[in-house]
Amino acid sequence: MEKKQLRIESRLAQIGSVEEPVTGAINFPIYPATAFRHPKLGQSTGFDYSRTKSPTRQVLEEAAAALESGDAGFACSSGMAALQTVFALFGQGDHLIVSLDLYGGTYRLIEKILSRYGVSATYVDTNDMDALEQSRKPNTKAVIIETPTNPLMMITDIEAVCSWARHHGLISIVDNTLLTPFFQRPIELGADIVVHSATKYLGGHNDVLAGLIVTKGKELSEEIAFLHNSIGAVLGPTDSYQLMRGMKTLALRMERHESNAMAMAMFLKEHPAVSEVFYPAFPDHPGYEVQQKQSSGNTGIFSFKVKDARYVEPLLRHIKLIAFAESLGGVESLMTYPAVQTHADIPLEIREAVGVDDRLLRFSVGIEHADDLIADLDAALNAAAAEIEGGA
Repeated sequence: MEKKQLRIESRLAQIGSVEEPVTGAINFPIYPATAFRHPKLGQSTGFDYSRTKSPTRQVLEEAAAALESGDAGFACSSGMAALQTVFALFGQGDHLIVSLDLYGGTYRLIEKILSRYGVSATYVDTNDMDALEQSRKPNTKAVIIETPTNPLMMITDIEAVCSWARHHGLISIVDNTLLTPFFQRPIELGADIVVHSATKYLGGHNDVLAGLIVTKGKELSEEIAFLHNSIGAVLGPTDSYQLMRGMKTLALRMERHESNAMAMAMFLKEHPAVSEVFYPAFPDHPGYEVQQKQSSGNTGIFSFKVKDARYVEPLLRHIKLIAFAESLGGVESLMTYPAVQTHADIPLEIREAVGVDDRLLRFSVGIEHADDLIADLDAALNAAAAEIEGGA
C-alpha cells in the first residue's frame, strides 16, 4: 500500500523507516556531515552544504509536508526561528492581521523585532469577520491565526478566514502547534502556510528544540526555501532524528493527552476554588461547533482561573507530580502562569483585555494516569485554600 493511502497513525509510525536503501535500517540514520563530495564538476548528489539540505533533515521535512498535506516542509532550530523565517516574507510598510489572544513570544517578535523593519500589525479576534474586514488595509499582506489560541483556547474558523484572505490576495498563516496534523490540517482548509513549535507535541518529550514550516504552492514554497537557506536557522541532524523519533508516537500520545485533559478539565470545572475553565471540548465553549467541524480531536492543553489570585502561589508550590514549568506538549504534565511567564512581554492592558489576568493558569496535561493527576491537583488546591482561608 502506498504511503498516501495509509491512515495518519501508520504514516507517523513509519516516518523514515523505508528511506535508507543501502542498509535497510528501520530508523533513518543521523548524517552529521556539513559538506558533501561532488562526483565531478557540475554534478551533485543533491546534497552540497547542510544548511541548504541534509539527508536526515530532508526525511523529516518530507514527512512534515505529507502529514500537513503541503508541498514542502522546512525544519528550523526552534518554533520562533520558524516564525522568523516566515515573517521574512514581509518588509518595510507591510501590515499583518494577527490573532488577538496570541502567544507572548510571537507578539514580542512582531512588536520588538519586525517593527524595526517597518512591519506593523493589528490584533483582532480572527473569528470576527467584520473585525477582520475593518482591520484590512491597502498594505495588508497576511493574516496569522492561532487556533486554538494560547492560553485562552479561542477558536478561529480556518476555512472561513483563509477563504476571506484568498479573496483579498492575502497569505494565510496558521499556527497548528496545539492540535498537530493528527487532529487538524489547516492546509486542507485553505491555509497557505502552517507553522509549528515542534518542541511541543510533535517532539513530545521535552528534549528537543525545533520548529517546522509547511507550505502550499510552488512559488511560496520556493520563496520560503530561499529564506530558510539564507537566514540559516535550520535544524541539525541529531535534533531532526530526535524529532522524527518523537513524531512516531504522536497518535498514541495525542489520544492520551486529549483523554487526560478532558478528565482534568471536568474535575476543575466542578472544583469550588475554580471559577472558569477554557477548553473547546466543552459544548458551552463559544468555539465548540467550529472546533468540531474543522478538527478531529482536542489538544491536551487548557487554561483555568482560580477564584482568588492569592491561590496561585501556594497552588504552584504544592503541586508535586505536575511540574511548574514554562512549556507544553510533553509527556510530563506542566503548569504555567502566563501573566509572568509566557505572556509577560504582552502589555498589561492587552493581556487583561483578552483575559490573561493574575488568576489564569495554563495546564499542559501529560500522559500520566488521570487519577494521579487529579489527586495531585486536588491536594494542591485544597492546601492553597487552607493557607488562604486560614490566614484570611
